[in-house]
Amino acid sequence: MWLSVSDVQAIWLTVQLATIVTLILLLVGTPIAWWLARTRSRWKGPLGAVVALPLVLPPSVLGFYLLLAMGPKGPVGQFTKALGIGPLPFTFEGLVVASVFYSLPFMVQPLQNAFEAIGDRPMEVAATLRANPADAFFTVAVPLAVPGFLTASILTFAHTVGEFGVVLMIGGNIPRVTRVASVQIYDHVEALEYTQAHHLSGVMLIFAFLVLMALYVWRPNPKKGG
Repeated sequence: MWLSVSDVQAIWLTVQLATIVTLILLLVGTPIAWWLARTRSRWKGPLGAVVALPLVLPPSVLGFYLLLAMGPKGPVGQFTKALGIGPLPFTFEGLVVASVFYSLPFMVQPLQNAFEAIGDRPMEVAATLRANPADAFFTVAVPLAVPGFLTASILTFAHTVGEFGVVLMIGGNIPRVTRVASVQIYDHVEALEYTQAHHLSGVMLIFAFLVLMALYVWRPNPKKGG
């Protein structure tokens, strides 16, 4: 068989993780991006820096601090323990939480750029037609920012698929629980199973090409229209 059972399980777990993280970040990242695009608050710079931090921070550093925070003695760990959930490290739920933090800029920044490109005029026109802020956002801003939503969703999904350092720190290497595709490739290489590593890496390579092709196909062409 071209891919082993464990390879298929790792791919399926990766797809599940990336889908859940993308949906969560659509809900969480959209209001953050909208606020960053519209606000003139002095907190815009600090919050924007916090959002962009995973872009420059080594994954092992982010994973380490998330591990401390979610561990039995960390604030998040104490909170989940009080809820009867238990510690999040080395669980699929822990992977989701860590991936949300790690992929946050890949959702927020494209959406922020899309919202900023809309400008103030459409929202002002909506206000003159007596649309409240929520109506104006969903009926004016969201339709105009659809290309940004597509780009942000694709980048977030793809970035989550490609995670390695953070997921290894938080999830470890538990089959069918936290062993995602990137960790599975690492296992193959460590075991000198280069053929299996080639097969799974080839799947990831094809996926990465399709993601980039989708971005170029769906990217709006400024020379067309208007």
